Amino acid sequence: MLIPRPTPAIPRRALLGGLALSPLALAGCGPDRKPAAPAAPAQELLSAHGFAGRESREIIDLLEALPLAERPTDLLASVLPDRVDLSDDAGREASLPLPDGEAYVSVAPFVDATHECFFHSLTTCLGELQEQSLEVHLTTSAGEVLLDETLTTAPNGFLGLWLPRDQQFTLTLTHDGASASTSLATGSEAPTCLTTMQLGT
Repeated sequence: MLIPRPTPAIPRRALLGGLALSPLALAGCGPDRKPAAPAAPAQELLSAHGFAGRESREIIDLLEALPLAERPTDLLASVLPDRVDLSDDAGREASLPLPDGEAYVSVAPFVDATHECFFHSLTTCLGELQEQSLEVHLTTSAGEVLLDETLTTAPNGFLGLWLPRDQQFTLTLTHDGASASTSLATGSEAPTCLTTMQLGT
């Protein structure tokens, strides 16, 4: 069984996101699902952006942990249930599978403002609670506790979780005494971006 853990680049830190924020409703931040990219252009993209030789998990963790000012403006990276798709301004595309048995879900809890999101965009998504401490409690559908500790959201306001694939969970987040709970899944049609957890409701 896999245990969710924060990104290695920023210990005990995690992520999710969107574009511009407005109260309770914004444009979605995840690109549509696309077919996998051909091998040659994919390697060109990975080399051009410093990702040559890196696996999908490392690329996801690196992009999620970037300070906002260091986000690439010429690269889009979308997390899907089984892979991460990348494309750049030069028209190159790459698609890398996620690790076997693992899925990635990025959560952006909020107090006042959120946005719609289905597939998490690593370079454009932006949440309200940036670099904030959260008490995180995660259990499986059988009631097993996978995570019960304090984590910090990434600079983009998202909490990124690596989870076992094809399972269901209950997630509870608490910040400054306000909490929210929701169910989430990691199946083949499940979202990788969760922006509906309003704290205190």
